[in-house]
Amino acid sequence: MTRPSDDVPFADDFLIRPNPADPKLTERVSGVDQDGNVAETSVTVERPLTLFLNGREIVTMMTICDHPDYLAVGYLLNQNMLRADDKVTGIDYDDEIEVVVVRTERETDYEEKLKKKTLTSGCAQGTVFGDVMEKFETVELNQNTRLKTSWLYTLTKKINTTPSLYLEAGAIHGCILCREDKPLIYMEDVGRHNAVDKIAGYMFMHSITGEDKIFYTTGRLTSEMVIKTVQMGIPILCSRSGFTAWGVELARQVGLTLVGRARGKRFIALAGQDRIDFDIDVTKIEDEPKGMGRKGAKAE
Repeated sequence: MTRPSDDVPFADDFLIRPNPADPKLTERVSGVDQDGNVAETSVTVERPLTLFLNGREIVTMMTICDHPDYLAVGYLLNQNMLRADDKVTGIDYDDEIEVVVVRTERETDYEEKLKKKTLTSGCAQGTVFGDVMEKFETVELNQNTRLKTSWLYTLTKKINTTPSLYLEAGAIHGCILCREDKPLIYMEDVGRHNAVDKIAGYMFMHSITGEDKIFYTTGRLTSEMVIKTVQMGIPILCSRSGFTAWGVELARQVGLTLVGRARGKRFIALAGQDRIDFDIDVTKIEDEPKGMGRKGAKAE
């Protein structure tokens, strides 16, 4: 088995971002269009990835498999199978048999956690474990982190125009770790929980803290998204999509700033509004045409 090579930072603000030119991530497929004419389009490739922790099988995930090491570590962190102070002694990935193995110095207690597994609302059946809520209730988020509206508008414009699998083929979710008006880590996957986990894994492996960060997602602001953002210690969560009631309730419970429906000049904050600085004249912001998504594409 071999471990994927480390990522080389891009020349722009991103530490890591999508690579829609990667031939492993999309395929060209022929069909017919609305007029009965032959048409060809790009489709996103999803593959099974089986995760082992210290030699024991944990889960098989459907993923685009572009960063299996970050996905594996992030998944284990967000399921509380790894602790923040754990030492990962090795990560092995075998592309042919679609397996990733994470090894730790500490003997883990995954068997008990697997008994508590419950399904959540994430695409492709994301999972969360019983003791996640216990940790969630003890987290204290940084109250000094700000969200300037000028940053939000800059971020949404840059993210929406960055080359991505979404623009190439669709059927994908994006999650981005940001600081002020700069997007830093941009991950995509067929399930938004996978994209979150890849960012969590990157943060863990590169010793990046979340206290001064903003998390942006293209998907819904569900309880799962709120829980994982809080677990990463990030105090601000934004999306171009809408909310679930439990997601809002949990955000208010822990003081997470929750901003949704961020499209063009519009957005609405349903929790943690005290972190927002309204520092720009909204009339100077160009609005987004109704029913349109990133870079003019129809929203999924």
